[in-house]
Order: sequence, then structure tokens, then C-alpha cells
Amino acid sequence: MREYDYKEIIASAVENEVEAFEFYTSAGEKVADATLKATFKDLAAEELKHREFLQGLLSQPQPLSFDAAQDYKVAESIDKPKLTVWMKPADAIALAMKNEEEAMVMYAELAKASADESQKAMFQSLSRMEQGHKVKLEAVYNDLAFAETW
Repeated sequence: MREYDYKEIIASAVENEVEAFEFYTSAGEKVADATLKATFKDLAAEELKHREFLQGLLSQPQPLSFDAAQDYKVAESIDKPKLTVWMKPADAIALAMKNEEEAMVMYAELAKASADESQKAMFQSLSRMEQGHKVKLEAVYNDLAFAETW
């Protein structure tokens, strides 16, 4: 993979983390439920850490190495609707959950495409972090969407 392509992918990932941070921050300020408020605050803090980490990768001096034949599946995450705080809570959680799933898959694909072991481990770690966010959101979603079963 050319360095330019790598930088485009990482820059896109930074934008995704910023968008998620802004959504979680805004949603956390607007929801009344204390559990949701805390969940959104925690997720916003984690997305901020991801953004800082990814920005560090953009300034990293040594080139990273990818197998050129891999499909990075970046196009599948383009042209999604923006997250808004005007959605129903269950819908907002469902959309956020889907975003985390897509980020998890993107990082997993980058890990598979990585020819360097330390680089592979870094992307696997990012994928696991996003998976943790998805699992957390799935628990909240189940509580909101299926509240009648309690």
C-alpha cells in the first residue's frame, strides 16, 4: 500500500472518531437517563483517546507495510447518515452500535492486510476496543429496545 493510501485511511478513521466523540458528547448532555449519560460520557472519552492515537500514526516517521492485494472495505462505511441527538434513544444507540461494528471490521481488515507484526497488533487492538464499545452499546440497546420484557 502506498503511504498516501495509508494516510487517507488513517485520516478517515480520525474523522470517524471525531464524529463519534461529538455525537457521544452531545447526546450525553441531552439525555436525562443517568446510565445513558454515563455511557455516552465514557464512550466520548474513549473515542478521544482513539483520535489522539490515530493522529500520532499520521505523524509517525517510519512507513507501515501492507499486502497490496487486500480489500480494505473502506467504501462500505461511506455515505452514512449523520448521528443526531433528535433520534429516539434506541435508534441512536442502534446507529452508534452499527458505527462501532464498522470501525471494528475496518481495523480487523487493516490488521489482516498488515505485513508488519507490530502494526498488525496495533490494528487488532483498535478492533478489540471498538468491539468493546459495540458490546457496551448492545447491552444498552437491549435494555432500551426490549424494556417491556423486564
